[in-house]
Amino acid sequence: MYIRTCDAIAAILRQHTGKEDVLLTDGGDHADVASTIAFSLAKELRKPPAVIAGEIAEAVSDKVMKETGAQTTAVGPYVNFIFGADYCSKVLEQAVIEGYGKGLDKHEQVVLEHTSANPNGPLHVGHIRNTVIGDTLARCFRKAGYPLDVQYYVNDMGRQIAIVAWGIATQGADIHADKKGDHLIADVYIEANRHLEKDPALNLEIDKLMQLVESGDPGTINQFKIPVKRCLDGFKETLTSMHVKHDRFVHESDFIRNGDTAKVLSRISHLKEAKEEETLSLDLSDYGFEKNYVLRRSDGTSVYAARDIAFHIWKGHNYDRVIDVLGADHKLIGTQLQATLGILGEQVPEIVFFEFVSLPEGSMSTRRGKFISADELIAETKRRAMEEVTVRRSELSEDERKKIAHSVAISAIRYDIIRTIPEKSTVFDWKEALDFEKQSGPYIQYAHARACSILDKATSYTPCFEAKGEGEIELVKHIALFPKVIDEIVSELKPYLLAIYARELADIFNSFYHAEPVLRAEGKVRDRRLTLVDATRNTLKEALETLGIDALRAM
Repeated sequence: MYIRTCDAIAAILRQHTGKEDVLLTDGGDHADVASTIAFSLAKELRKPPAVIAGEIAEAVSDKVMKETGAQTTAVGPYVNFIFGADYCSKVLEQAVIEGYGKGLDKHEQVVLEHTSANPNGPLHVGHIRNTVIGDTLARCFRKAGYPLDVQYYVNDMGRQIAIVAWGIATQGADIHADKKGDHLIADVYIEANRHLEKDPALNLEIDKLMQLVESGDPGTINQFKIPVKRCLDGFKETLTSMHVKHDRFVHESDFIRNGDTAKVLSRISHLKEAKEEETLSLDLSDYGFEKNYVLRRSDGTSVYAARDIAFHIWKGHNYDRVIDVLGADHKLIGTQLQATLGILGEQVPEIVFFEFVSLPEGSMSTRRGKFISADELIAETKRRAMEEVTVRRSELSEDERKKIAHSVAISAIRYDIIRTIPEKSTVFDWKEALDFEKQSGPYIQYAHARACSILDKATSYTPCFEAKGEGEIELVKHIALFPKVIDEIVSELKPYLLAIYARELADIFNSFYHAEPVLRAEGKVRDRRLTLVDATRNTLKEALETLGIDALRAM
C-alpha cells in the first residue's frame, strides 16, 4: 500500500511539473513522505523553492486527495503528503493476511552464492556472518517474488583439499570414523599441516596431487572427492540448525572437467592485458590494481581465480542477476574478478563484502586449529538461552524449554549478526544477543509472543480496519512500511534494514501496548485495537521468518 500510494503521488507530480525524476523521501516528523522537486524547478522558474512548493501543493492537493486520500501541504521548500484514514484501513486489511509483504512474481532470474567455505574443517564463527547475510538476502528475494537459486561453490580441488587428501593417505586417518565429518576433516588438516611445517620438502607431494587432479586422474579425483563429501555433510548439518538451505552445491572441479576453464584461459591469453611468461596473468593496472592477476601456474595448472571466472561466466549466461557474498579477505580477488569479467564483456556480479564477526576469545585459524566452530557457538548460545528460559518459564517441561531455547539461540545469533552493516566488523556479545528487553532477536520474538498472548486472551472480536489516535496511527503506518523495506533490500542488497525495521516495529508495538488499553477496552475500540494487534502479530511473524528466525507463540 505504501509503494502504491507513493507511485500514485509521484505520477501526479510528474504530470503537473513535466519532470521525470520525481523522488519521494521520508517526511520525518512533518509527513509520511515529502518531495524536494521545488529545488530542481527553482532555477528554471526563477522563483524561491518555498514559493514553488506552495504553488505545487495548491495545484495537486485535490487530485492527490481524490486518488490516494493523502493530504498535501507545503512546509518551506518541501511538498509534504500525509496519508489518511482510507490508507490505514487498506493497510490493516492487507496486514492481517498470511504472507503479508509478498511481492508480485518477478521474471528476473537471480542466483545468489553464499558461505562457500573450504571443506577442510567445520564452519567457524568467521563464516557465520557470510551465511546469515546470504540466507537473509535469499529470504528477502523470495519474499519480493523473485525466482532464486541459492548456491554453494565447493572448492573441491584447491591446495587445502590436496593437503587433506594427502593427510588421509599418509596418516592412516579413518575417514569413516564416528565423528561429525567436518570436525574429522579438521583433525586431518591440522595434523597434515604440522607434518608439512616440519618437513617443507613434502610440499612437492601436494603439488603432484594438484597436477594429477587437474589432469583428470580418476584415483586422485576419488581421493579428493571422499573427504570433501564428508566435510560437506557436516556443513549441511550445521546450516540446517541455523535454518539455512542451499538449492545447489556447484563443484569447482566441474569447470575443469567440462573444459570451461581451459576455454576462458584461452580467451584471456589473447587479451591485450595478458602477460604470458612462466605464468599466465592479467595486468589490471589500468583498473587500479598494482599486482598482476595470476590465473595459471608455471606448471600449467589453473589457480582458483581461473575456475572462479569460468563459474561466473556460466552464472552470467544462465541468470539475469548474479550476487556473491564475500568476506573482506576476498575483496582483492573479488574486485579483480569483476574487472576481468568486464574486460571479457561478461556479466559482472554484484558483491556484498563484509567485515568479520568474532568472539571476545580472539582470532581464528583452521590451519593451526585455533578456531571456535559454529557448532560450539550454537551449543554455547543454546546453553545460555536455556538458563534464561528456565528463569522465565520454570513451569514448562524440560523438552518445551529446550525447544524454546534452541529457537532463542538461533534468533540471538542470526539477529546479532544481521543487524550490523556488513562493512563494519563486530564482536558477538553473548549478553546483548540474548537480552529479551533490548535490541535482540529474542526481544522481537517476545513482542510477537506478546501479541499472540493478547489475541489468545481476547478469545473473540469483530475485525475493525480502522486506526484512530496517535499511537494506533503510528503503529499501522509502520506496519505499512514492511513491503517497502523488502523492496529496498533486494534493490540495494542491505539486509540489515530488515533487522532495524523489525526492532522498530517491536518498539512501537510495545509502546502502544503499554499506553493504550486493549483487552480492557470496550466495543468498537476493543475490536479496532485487537485488529491492530493481529496486524502487528502477522507482520512481526513475516519479518521474523524472513530473518530466518522462528516466530514463537509463547516464550
